[in-house]
Amino acid sequence: MATTKKPVSAQAPKRRAADVAYDTLETLISTLQLQPGAQVVEAELVARTQLGRTPLREALLRMVSTGLIVQQPRRGLLISAIDLADHLDVVQTRRVLESLIAACSARRASAQQRKDIVLCAQRMVKAAAADRLEDYMQADIDLDRVNHAASQNPSAVKAVVPLIVQCRRFWYAYRHAGDTTEGAAAHLQLAEGIASGDAVAAVAGAERLSDYLQGFTERVIAN
Repeated sequence: MATTKKPVSAQAPKRRAADVAYDTLETLISTLQLQPGAQVVEAELVARTQLGRTPLREALLRMVSTGLIVQQPRRGLLISAIDLADHLDVVQTRRVLESLIAACSARRASAQQRKDIVLCAQRMVKAAAADRLEDYMQADIDLDRVNHAASQNPSAVKAVVPLIVQCRRFWYAYRHAGDTTEGAAAHLQLAEGIASGDAVAAVAGAERLSDYLQGFTERVIAN
């Protein structure tokens, strides 16, 4: 099993308030608690999240740069709309990045990360079988975090995260057309490929996941 590790600190640094705010807003957007097209009202976000104005503003600016939030003259900040045709481009771009990240993770993951990513995927499989949507989505988020940390490729991770959020939001909006069992199986193949240390197997898992996402998108568009 080939591993190429970069030095890591013994203790993770304390997270910045703006990063916490970004993750909080990201969850609200991806789960449609903040609806596409809705106006962003800073005072309402402060009350809702119990976060400070300064970190929230920094997070909002970051989201403008990634397209999750748009700025329009005289209307201010708006949650970006879901464009069905554009979403195919999102999925196709994510495909390239996911394959790169999977290959990096297969080569660079620690022994613990290899165990953890399979456990996350197994949680997805169990949640899908029991039709527990929230458990399924939380395991999906946890799997992404392990995969991204294991890849040790911050450039690819920075590029893919906004696309993942858009895909997650798309899934929540059209989940009636989705199949969590199929999605969980694709994630399990990805996780097992990474855990094996075989970059080819990991990429095959990433491709299966991308095929699932593309097929889901095409079904939504067709209907």
